[in-house]
Amino acid sequence: MPAPVGVEPWADRFPWLIAGTTTRGGAPAAPFDLGLFGNAPVAAVLGRWEALRRWTGMRAVVHSRQLHGTGLRLHRHANPGLHLTPPGDAHLTREPGLLLTVALADCVPIFVVAPERRVIALVHAGWRGSAAGILEHTIHSFQTRFGVDPEALHLHLGPAIGADAYEVGPEVFRGLGLPDPGGPALLDLRGVLVERAERAGVDRRQITRTERGTLRDPRFFSHRGGDTGRQVAFLGIRDPGPDDDAPSPPDSNADSEP
Repeated sequence: MPAPVGVEPWADRFPWLIAGTTTRGGAPAAPFDLGLFGNAPVAAVLGRWEALRRWTGMRAVVHSRQLHGTGLRLHRHANPGLHLTPPGDAHLTREPGLLLTVALADCVPIFVVAPERRVIALVHAGWRGSAAGILEHTIHSFQTRFGVDPEALHLHLGPAIGADAYEVGPEVFRGLGLPDPGGPALLDLRGVLVERAERAGVDRRQITRTERGTLRDPRFFSHRGGDTGRQVAFLGIRDPGPDDDAPSPPDSNADSEP
């Protein structure tokens, strides 16, 4: 499996997490494509998913078809292996050994963690999902499901199309509630999401971002670059050791949100 790009700001702060984004690999004829809903041979793709599960040391992996909306899935217990859940663009859990994943090829992966309660979420945010409020919906779910206030959250925005390469029409700016530029213009979607997180109550000092751009960086698949392959962002809580006494937040009766 090609070496993933990790979430560097969290590597030392949260050693109980496994977090990162896969890369395409160095073999053009056989890239590490994890796209489950494309045209790649299913057997080959499933083998790569199993390689990811083994590499991370997780017991189970969850994934879903993404709709660029506000669907959020809460995961509690899962049997070993890969689980395809109903469609959604965000995943939330407090279950150790369960790896959350979202597929990417220019959209923004948002890693969210409540360290004191050890609750995590992983969000897929393209411009449509961002405009619909997927990030705010996820932040609100931490509070309603687990009693975690926004100021207790830490966010990281991972590899996505860069602000120097993401030219969009004025309808995108209007959809995001931004001033209409009057024509095609460059958009810093990660910057927009940072501002939205702040308005939702997250402390700016607890928000980090990478500047890696999927269109310019050859390590990543890019939809705008003509790629059909997909990398995935992944986030999980390592299985606890014998001396781990992390608190358990209250459970929830629901498994999904529209």
